[in-house]
Amino acid sequence: MAKTFFRDRAKLALLAVLSSMLLIYGTIVNAHEVQPTIGDMTVKDGQLSLDLRLNVETFLAGIDLDTVDDTNNAENADDYDALRALSGEDIAARAPDLLTRWNAVPLVVVDGTPVTLRAASLDIPEDVDIELPRISTWRLVGNVSKNAGNVTITWPIGAGAMVLRQQGVEEPFTGYLSGGETSPEIDLGGGGEQTTWQAFVSYIPVGFDHILPKGLDHILFVLGLFFLSTHLRPLIWQISAFTLAHTVTLALGAMGWVSVPASIVEPLIAASITYVAIENVFTSGLTRWRPLVVFGFGLLHGLGFASVLGEFGLPEGQFIPALVGFNIGVEFGQLTVIAIAFFLVGWAIRRAWYRRLVSIPASCVIAGVGAYWFIERAFF
Repeated sequence: MAKTFFRDRAKLALLAVLSSMLLIYGTIVNAHEVQPTIGDMTVKDGQLSLDLRLNVETFLAGIDLDTVDDTNNAENADDYDALRALSGEDIAARAPDLLTRWNAVPLVVVDGTPVTLRAASLDIPEDVDIELPRISTWRLVGNVSKNAGNVTITWPIGAGAMVLRQQGVEEPFTGYLSGGETSPEIDLGGGGEQTTWQAFVSYIPVGFDHILPKGLDHILFVLGLFFLSTHLRPLIWQISAFTLAHTVTLALGAMGWVSVPASIVEPLIAASITYVAIENVFTSGLTRWRPLVVFGFGLLHGLGFASVLGEFGLPEGQFIPALVGFNIGVEFGQLTVIAIAFFLVGWAIRRAWYRRLVSIPASCVIAGVGAYWFIERAFF
C-alpha cells in the first residue's frame, strides 16, 4: 500500500511540475509550424488572378513542405532562418526566381494552354516578430481568353498543402491539393462546387497524412498508450478516451468556438507524451484514473488537429463534411500506428521479458523525446 501511495504521489507531482512550467512559459510561442497555402482564384475581363497567402521564405529555402511540418525539422532550416531574418524588400527581390520555377511546372493551364503568370503585387509584412512565421500575400496574374472555359492548377512537388478556392462565381470550386497534385478541370463559370460526399472523402487522406507520416508527436503518444500493458483491453479503454476527447475539441476548435494558443497546446502535447511514457515505467496495468488523464490530453491533441483545419478557411457549406472526413482520417492513422506496433512486437507481448526488455526501454525513449520537445517548444 505504501509503495502504491508514493508511486501515485510521484505521478501527481510530475503532472503538477509540468503544469507549472506551462503556466510560466506558456507565452513563448512555437513559431516554426508549417502552414498551408491558401489560394483564391478569380477570372474577370480576360485576366486570371491567383491570390496566395503563403510563407514565401519556406519556398525560397527549398524546404520540402510535403514531408516537413516544422521548419526546425528541415535539413535546410538554417537557410530558412537566414531568409526569415531578411527584410520584406529583400525577400521580394528573390521572389521572381520562385515564380519562374512555378511557371515552368506550369502552375496554371487554361483550356489546355499554359498561362504565364506575373507578379502584380507582393505584400510582405514587416512588423512580425522574427521568431514567428511571416505570412505574405502574393497576387499572381495572367492573361486568358474572355471565352475561356476551364482551368487546372498544378501545385508543385514539395510545396506542401494548398487550399484552392474559386471566387466571384456561384457554386465555386474549393479543393485541397497536396504537393505534386493537379486540380480537376474547374469551370470558370462556376458550378464546380464539391458535393458533401466529395468534401468528406477528399479530407480523409488529409487527416491520415497528419498522423502518417507528419504527426510524429501524435504517433509517439499513441505508442505510449500501446506500451502500457500486454493486454488489449487497457489499450481499447485508452484509445476510446483519447478518440472521444480529440473529436470534441477538434470540432470546437476547427469551428472557432474554442481557441487555445499554440504556445500552450504544443508544449503540453509534448508533455503528454512524456507523462504517459513515464507512467508506463511505474505501472504495468491500467489504473482507474489513467483514462481520465488520457482524455484530458486528448482534448489538447484535438486542438492541435484543429489548427490544421483552422488555417484552411473552407466554405461553410463544406466545413462539416471536411471536418468529419479529417477526423476519420486521423483515426485510420492511429489504428495504422497500432497495427504496425503489433506487427513489430506483437509476437513478444506474451513473453516474460516483454515488459523489461521492450515496453520499459521503448517508453523511456518516448519519454526522452517528449521531454526534449517540451523544452524546445516551451523555451525556444
